Amino acid sequence: MLIQKAVRYRLETTPEQENLLARAVGCVRFVWNRALSVQKSYLDHQCGTLNYAGLCDLLTTWRNTEAFGFLAESPSMPQQQTLKNMTRALKDAFDNTSVKKFPKFKKKFVHDSMRYPEPDHIRFDLKLADQDGRHVLPKIFLPKIGWVKFRKSCIIGGEIRNVTVSRAGGHWYVAIQTEKTVADPVRQATTAVGGDRNVADNVLTLSDGTMFLPVTAYRDLQKRLAREQRKLAHKVKFSANWKKQKAKIARLHQRIAATRKTILHQISTIISKNHAVVVLEDLKVQNMTASAKGTVEQPGRNVRQKSGLNKSILDQGWGMLKQMLGYKLQWAGGTLLLVDPAYTSQACASCGAVDAGNRKAAVFRCLHCGHEAHADVNAAQNILARGLAPCEGLQSTAGHAGVACFAA
Repeated sequence: MLIQKAVRYRLETTPEQENLLARAVGCVRFVWNRALSVQKSYLDHQCGTLNYAGLCDLLTTWRNTEAFGFLAESPSMPQQQTLKNMTRALKDAFDNTSVKKFPKFKKKFVHDSMRYPEPDHIRFDLKLADQDGRHVLPKIFLPKIGWVKFRKSCIIGGEIRNVTVSRAGGHWYVAIQTEKTVADPVRQATTAVGGDRNVADNVLTLSDGTMFLPVTAYRDLQKRLAREQRKLAHKVKFSANWKKQKAKIARLHQRIAATRKTILHQISTIISKNHAVVVLEDLKVQNMTASAKGTVEQPGRNVRQKSGLNKSILDQGWGMLKQMLGYKLQWAGGTLLLVDPAYTSQACASCGAVDAGNRKAAVFRCLHCGHEAHADVNAAQNILARGLAPCEGLQSTAGHAGVACFAA
């Protein structure tokens, strides 16, 4: 089995290296914006779009001109990779089967990053001690940047495919994508479980009754974040104090994201180790969190309540949790199944009767057979039953009527 992983390390940069990295990601952003402007101009004149080769010819011309000669001072490989990303983004935008939208212009300090697609130009010095025996940090060589120290928190396992350098929260990071072939994993767990994602009392409820507390990373720091943003609004834009306050807010956002990611990693690791099959609802999170404001002609309703629900859904990281469970179950020899979410909260897990009156509170009470259970557990059992209907060879952890149970 082929496994692709990425390890991310924090760079320990000098002021000179920070300046070089900032210039390099700035050039990547400039190439993206200028290439997008050219493509839009071609489309406006109904001339189609330039392919990757045509964009590379433009890049060579830009790097050799006096006006854009600063591009030649930064590495060319990330700029070429940006043109590849541009070509792929335009292809996806015009694909009727894709949900991706037309690419947008990039802004400064927003997702600043650059990728080195050729690992042959990247070198490592992983010595942890100098000649005198003193501890030193390992280093990575980035073309036109030089040797940069980094904090090696875990091993780099596998063949290096590409290297991405990014800036977040006032620090620079390097993400190294690796690839290796391993033997097909032997499935240790033999149980199947359904999961119901929530926003109120827990982030995920399993069909066996296990409940995971909700992720409140954003809610916990919401007031502090609002206070710091009010301070930013009273400062002169782009002044020294404005930049300091902007960096402070960025660090808060990074702290929120890191906390959420850590909690979701813990939850997904526990589930993937203990179960062979996990069944979730196939929720369209992007559609569920769309703005409720609407348009001038058709304004939305209950905008304030919908905004609060959107915050809660996004704070739980539903999409990230599904993604983590997907690849962790695959690495462990398990499977993630997605089922239709329709009526899973209104159907009785015992008799199968569907009635909107069955669930009016946290306790599920079937109006037909009298079955009572925790509402989220009942929904998770319905999700499991739908997922296991076409499957064989697994033992359900629910053990209730109406759910297909198989011997391992």
